[in-house]
Amino acid sequence: MALLGRAALFLAFGLVVYAALVGGYAAWRGRRRLLESARNALVAALVATVVASAVLLGALAAKDFTFAYVADHVSRELPTGYTLAAFWSGQEGSLLLWLLVLLAMGVAAVAFNPRLTRQVLPWTVPVLAAVASFFALLLVFVASPFVTQAAPADGLGLNPSLQNPYMLVHPPLLYLGYVGLTVPFAFAMAALASRRTDERWIVVTRRWTLAAWTFLGISILLGAKWAYEEVGWGGWYAWDPVENAALMPWLVATAYLHSVMVQEKKDMLRVWNVILVALAFALSLFGTFLTRSGILNSIHSFTQSSIGPWFLGFITVVVTASIVLILVRLPLLRSRTRLESLVSREAAFLYNNLFLVAFALTVLWGVLYPILSEAVRGVAVTVGAPYYDFFATVFGLPIVLLMGLGPLVAWRRASLRALGTSVLWPAGVALCVGVILLALGAGSSPAGLVGYSFAAFVLAAIALEFTRGTRARKALGSESWMGAFSSLVGRNRRRYGGYVVHAAIVLLLVGAVGIGAYGTTREAKLAPGDSLAVGGYSLTYAGSGQRRGPNAQELRARVLVSRDGEALGMLRPGKNRYFAEDQVSNEVAIRSDLLRGEDLFVIADQFNGDGSVFLKVFVNPLVNLIWLAGFVFLVGAAVAMWPDAREQRRLARRFAEGHAYVPGYTRA
Repeated sequence: MALLGRAALFLAFGLVVYAALVGGYAAWRGRRRLLESARNALVAALVATVVASAVLLGALAAKDFTFAYVADHVSRELPTGYTLAAFWSGQEGSLLLWLLVLLAMGVAAVAFNPRLTRQVLPWTVPVLAAVASFFALLLVFVASPFVTQAAPADGLGLNPSLQNPYMLVHPPLLYLGYVGLTVPFAFAMAALASRRTDERWIVVTRRWTLAAWTFLGISILLGAKWAYEEVGWGGWYAWDPVENAALMPWLVATAYLHSVMVQEKKDMLRVWNVILVALAFALSLFGTFLTRSGILNSIHSFTQSSIGPWFLGFITVVVTASIVLILVRLPLLRSRTRLESLVSREAAFLYNNLFLVAFALTVLWGVLYPILSEAVRGVAVTVGAPYYDFFATVFGLPIVLLMGLGPLVAWRRASLRALGTSVLWPAGVALCVGVILLALGAGSSPAGLVGYSFAAFVLAAIALEFTRGTRARKALGSESWMGAFSSLVGRNRRRYGGYVVHAAIVLLLVGAVGIGAYGTTREAKLAPGDSLAVGGYSLTYAGSGQRRGPNAQELRARVLVSRDGEALGMLRPGKNRYFAEDQVSNEVAIRSDLLRGEDLFVIADQFNGDGSVFLKVFVNPLVNLIWLAGFVFLVGAAVAMWPDAREQRRLARRFAEGHAYVPGYTRA
């Protein structure tokens, strides 16, 4: 079977190289039949990659230790779910997943837009194939998952940190986000190469970008949930370099999704949008480079390898080619439309973009500085949470404020009087919330107080927009308020879906400020029968016990929890000692109280020979709003992506002439 997997990858490599070279020649010379051949090669490469993936999954399921990859990531006692998840836990498997998702998305994007990619943007196929060629090359010549060996008695097992249900879905969603950004990048570069610099490529790739952005955002939150439950440190986001690597392309893609609306409505920011697409894709490659190159030590980085220089070289090629192509096509990208006023919705989008990109670049510098310092000066430095927290506040608060202001400002030009009238109610709500919080003693964290006030402003502005729109639809003849609301959202799904996403960001902000500014922590060494009081809770240590789990020895402390004299049950924090992996992991215990809006989070840091235990206890207020934000975010993204038949008909009429004929194309 390993031979079949290797053969399938060799075939996929040859096919994508053919699609890149022949497709590029066909696009340059206008040869339609050759371009069709390149498209077919891309589809065939997908089939070959599916075969290779099936071979690897089959080897994992069978725990065939003659595959070196299987022996390195699976053990005989590893549960089936985690055994299959080992597909993406290692370097070679994750690269194969990259190639599989890339080809699947590329083929789908081309198949859904056959006339556009054949007649208007013929460079789309060769660009997609060129990116796929790099990953196929790595899999064939550098990091093959089909290396064989004499089978050992047992495998090395899976990293204990990955043996968590969230790891079954987090990495695939992360890769769907990373790889999904290839589609808008390919269409953007194809538009530049084809001299088609209008918004057509933006309209075609809008939902692909939204989907990639959604996958990336949800995967970041799932990763945060995994870190909260599995790592055992009491927090949810540690500004780890690999966490930041996923955040950066998401921030840039967020800026892009806002600025394309300006190009569609006002024919502005053409150059800016192409730069954002290229930057988001380059950062997605950079994220994969950080995870798999072994260049840094991270709890999320599980491999030490030699593919770092390959990735670095490819990122350099992508960035250089993008810059050159943008500069060459700069005369075509310039727009006649100019910003008319600094007080307008266009200006609000631009300010939003600048803050988002500045934040992303600040995070990038925080990730790169330790690497550059060690490479140039030989001194290892660490950029800690205070650096990121400072800039998250500096850039984050204006971004939140603009989320509330943007919908209230008119296009083109808005008078200060009209703007003042629009923001009167949201500003009043924000002021009242700030005063109430100050009276309740929340002034201990000025940044938290300002953040909550801004959050109230945004939520009030969103509610005002929905109320105004629904009232207007009702006045136009809707039979019921619910019908008016449904009609309002249905007629502009992207706008109102975006408002729901803004509400999700506000919930995330409220939860993050709550856990960061108003949480409580206590540590103590407890003997059996001893108690610890924290945040209104009383925790009594009742001893410890152990049992054998599926593939680990489980040691647990028994902690009785009460509040105000009322027993709330028992928590069992502890540690797992994994047999095959020969590692120990923390297993935290969490009690969520939805009515109080807080978590009681307990870590058993150390079990002592005299029967005592060292406990670390956190009371995390409002942390569940972070996870709720994920669901609200998903709902908003789904609304924004939902197909709109009226919009499709309008776009079809708008672009009918441009799709009909492209000079210089032959059938040869």
